[in-house]
Amino acid sequence: MIKLIKEIIDKRQIIGDLAKADFKKRFAGSYFGVAWMFIQPIVTVLIYFCIFQLGFKSVPPIPGVPYVLWLVPGIVPWFYFNEALNSGTNCLQEYHYLVKKVVFNVELLPVIKLVSCLIIHGIFVLIMIAMFFCYGRLPMLSWIQIIYYSFALSVLALGIIYITSAINVFFKDMAQIVNIVLQFGMWLTPIMWDPSMFPNKPAWLEPVLKINPVYYIVTGYRDSMLAGNYFWQRPGLTVYFWIVTIIILIAGISIFRKLKPHFADVL
Repeated sequence: MIKLIKEIIDKRQIIGDLAKADFKKRFAGSYFGVAWMFIQPIVTVLIYFCIFQLGFKSVPPIPGVPYVLWLVPGIVPWFYFNEALNSGTNCLQEYHYLVKKVVFNVELLPVIKLVSCLIIHGIFVLIMIAMFFCYGRLPMLSWIQIIYYSFALSVLALGIIYITSAINVFFKDMAQIVNIVLQFGMWLTPIMWDPSMFPNKPAWLEPVLKINPVYYIVTGYRDSMLAGNYFWQRPGLTVYFWIVTIIILIAGISIFRKLKPHFADVL
């Protein structure tokens, strides 16, 4: 893991250039170009807003906060996580010509994909902040924590991508499995709902939900944007998240390096 960090720092210029190229390539030849990057997420937010706010009249757990302002800080990091895992899982197939080059460090490909998705995430964070301003919410110092939680989510996503991208070379169904798991994960995190919305919820529900490390990220975004709380105010969740994340990252790097000698032969 230390070796990987040094490699990322040393090759940061190459990673940045390739990430920018990857970002531009996504919309090459598209009539609306970058606009497609915003259309689907915005439509998704509008659908959930209409269903839960206008349809079910859902009341968020924070008094006086409109449902849409409670929803957006939860769904923005999920968009990033979802996009990073879906695109990162296929990164070795997409850049197969680089995998076959001996001089190129293949371990940087998941990082490049992640940085490309992080660019999009940064734009959505700015949109989220603009939405809060439109609702008359004044900025708080805790908003700066979005940088910390984005970094934490990136480390978690990178560890998972190392596992899924390596396996996907040999087991092509991995990409479909990841997509299905993410669809379930969106409802299990939770993002559109909160346990406090259900008065008769079982006692075990919330502890089980906290097992999912993304729960920490979503809660952190809402703490930062809405409640003004800081990550050290949730010491148990913070320690648990980083233990799980580091284990996943180490496991991901180990699996990736073990399978790496066979990538070029299969691709």
